[in-house]
Amino acid sequence: MNARPDYDVAIVGFGPSGAVAAALLGQAGLRTLVIDRTDEVYPKPRAIALDHEIMRIFQNLGLAETIAPFCEPFTPSEYYGVDGQLIKRLATVEPPYPLGHTPSMVFTQPPVEAALRAHVRALPSVDVKLGLRFTGLEQDDAGVTLYLEDGGGQRSTVRARYAIGCDGASSAVREALGIALEDLQFDEPWLVVDVQVNERGLAKLPSTSVQFCEPGRPCTYVIGPGNHRRWEISLLPGEDPAYMATEEGAWSVLRRWIGPDDATLWRQASYRFHALVAKEWRKGRAFIAGDAAHQQPPFLGQGMCQGVRDVANLAWKLRAVLGGEAGAHLSDSLLDTYAAERREHVRQLTTRIKDIGAVICERDAGKARARDAALLDAASGQVKTQARQDIIPPLSTGFLDMNGCEGAGKLFPQPRVHGPAGPALLDDIAGAGWRIVTDLPIDRLPAALLRVAAGLGMLVSLPPGEGGFASGPHRMQSGEADGVVAGWLARHGVRAAVVRPDHYVYGVAADGGSLLALVENLQQRLP
Repeated sequence: MNARPDYDVAIVGFGPSGAVAAALLGQAGLRTLVIDRTDEVYPKPRAIALDHEIMRIFQNLGLAETIAPFCEPFTPSEYYGVDGQLIKRLATVEPPYPLGHTPSMVFTQPPVEAALRAHVRALPSVDVKLGLRFTGLEQDDAGVTLYLEDGGGQRSTVRARYAIGCDGASSAVREALGIALEDLQFDEPWLVVDVQVNERGLAKLPSTSVQFCEPGRPCTYVIGPGNHRRWEISLLPGEDPAYMATEEGAWSVLRRWIGPDDATLWRQASYRFHALVAKEWRKGRAFIAGDAAHQQPPFLGQGMCQGVRDVANLAWKLRAVLGGEAGAHLSDSLLDTYAAERREHVRQLTTRIKDIGAVICERDAGKARARDAALLDAASGQVKTQARQDIIPPLSTGFLDMNGCEGAGKLFPQPRVHGPAGPALLDDIAGAGWRIVTDLPIDRLPAALLRVAAGLGMLVSLPPGEGGFASGPHRMQSGEADGVVAGWLARHGVRAAVVRPDHYVYGVAADGGSLLALVENLQQRLP
């Protein structure tokens, strides 16, 4: 007879992805264990960028105000070609911001990670056990047995109904599951240097982030929060990565911009940038997420964002299964959509990041000049600003109603609305469960929809011109301040969207009747 699981979910790895997974599951009251072999947050920055989708998840956890002081807007990224001319420019969209937060941000990882950990530790249904090393697992029909070992060699086991490996690029969970990685053909040696720059140094540096697309040595300059600056510098054939990661080696390439009198080295490390995606994301009751499931070049700053997207996707599905929302016969098929959705999304985005990398990393001077000319010719000689967020694809497969109407699989906006106590972001009033959002007034919706919607989540009506706020059981009617939902619905030619707990659109509808049919279909898939 199988032993009763100690936990609903056990998470291996307490980095950003593991911490967000534990926070989302613990918020739902699921018995969750998170372990990590290290006792403390790594004190130096690794990830440097996050976006509005991730900040919205932090908002849903009640952490946006705690994390905001460690974040700043991402400056535009300007790409300079062989002869120093501007060839490409990425920036953020103009306000009003579609998700209610600055679309692209830089942040300081250690205090943000510490805030996530503190939040998780305060959740009554979550246990945090540090200084434990994962050594293996076994599965049966009722759960997963994890084998652990502490720093003194003491061994133990723990049982959980499901397990998630968020244990990084060299994931022991992935290895134990026998999951192979697909190589998307990118392999480049780079040096990453983080620097705290003084006023003298700041005066020497560009006022915006820069991609130096130079065949002699491609490199990236990123303006971080405060006086934090990061360089990602391509290593040349014959250069020793170990030497380049020393202080002497780092200053040897930084001297183009600054010297030791201008700044203090914070961190320097040599990496091989890869483009890898796990061939499987689930085996039985065990899943992998974050760097355990994928690695991509850093040229769009999406590494940590991808991991948080992974666990946000998986967490709501585990909540549905463990909370009884999904019937037993549907549990496996719902959980299988995690791998289908996230793997394809990561592959598409990684391919786009590789294309950006190809622009930056061209080493042949002739081909680089041809690249510069082609980019300028495509822009008719005038470089236009491209929004970073436009590069990120929607979901294209999985738990979606792809009924031929554009909109399913896209992120749904979060407007500022008229709340009961004044202006507020929609999620702070409507929550982050399933939502049905429409610009039709509630009194114009089919009566049957009001009954069906109550069994799913929150019905949100945002009629044009509405100036007040009214609410009832599982429903609210309000007006939005900036028209972001009205614009989204108009662009897609629909009147309503059914939105999943991870903020992706399940399906759209052109009128009240088709909305009722859409919700009834969803409830058959997720009773």
